[in-house]
Amino acid sequence: MKFILLLAFSVSAHCISAQIGLKDLKSVTKDRTQKLVSSKLLSPDEASRGLKEALLVGVSNSVITASEKGGFNENFLIKIPFPPQAEKMKKTLSKLGKESEIKNFEHAINEAAEHASNSAKVIFLNAIKDMTINDAIDVLNGSNHAATDYLKTQTSKTLYLNFKPIVRESIKKVRLAVYWRVLTSTYNSIPLTKEINPDIEGYVTNKTIDGLFVLIAQEEENIRNNPQARVSEILQRVFR
Repeated sequence: MKFILLLAFSVSAHCISAQIGLKDLKSVTKDRTQKLVSSKLLSPDEASRGLKEALLVGVSNSVITASEKGGFNENFLIKIPFPPQAEKMKKTLSKLGKESEIKNFEHAINEAAEHASNSAKVIFLNAIKDMTINDAIDVLNGSNHAATDYLKTQTSKTLYLNFKPIVRESIKKVRLAVYWRVLTSTYNSIPLTKEINPDIEGYVTNKTIDGLFVLIAQEEENIRNNPQARVSEILQRVFR
């Protein structure tokens, strides 16, 4: 009987302890949020609006930059190189005097990325709209690229699925497939070479997305560290 009473008491104490622990955890989380926000004399709503505004500015500026003529081609940070899986083909064709054709292809890759970039904005904006207040506060108090990292986590899969058809159309506009066909047909006609035909659409899609995130990260860091980049009142309040 004593054993049963002792067991019942132990179970009851464990339940109470668990309830207290959960309550303490919620209290700590709430206190942390309040401290993070109150340290800048902001309400949670203001913090959320400020972070979303920063992302909106960053995305808008990045899309404009990437979409301009030369946005990828003339920016060494995001310029898309010859597909690595076809590097052997590039070296072989270069030895055969096909440098001009290679340059035309590389230019067209980046031009396709420039054409497609403008269409990424709406996908980014939807992800920003869905950000919760708690997410925004955590991101606000994170690293210089915390918002960009959040956006990357939330949008990468959707971006790829929605972006690839757009890239396909851009590839047609800049006649990328024609330049690629010239290279592959020349290379594949060389005796004893293994045929190469990587997924150019997938490659350009992924590299365009990567480039956009590089630009967004730059914009975020600028807003966090440069007062002149805070172009609205809410940005000035949140990132002071």
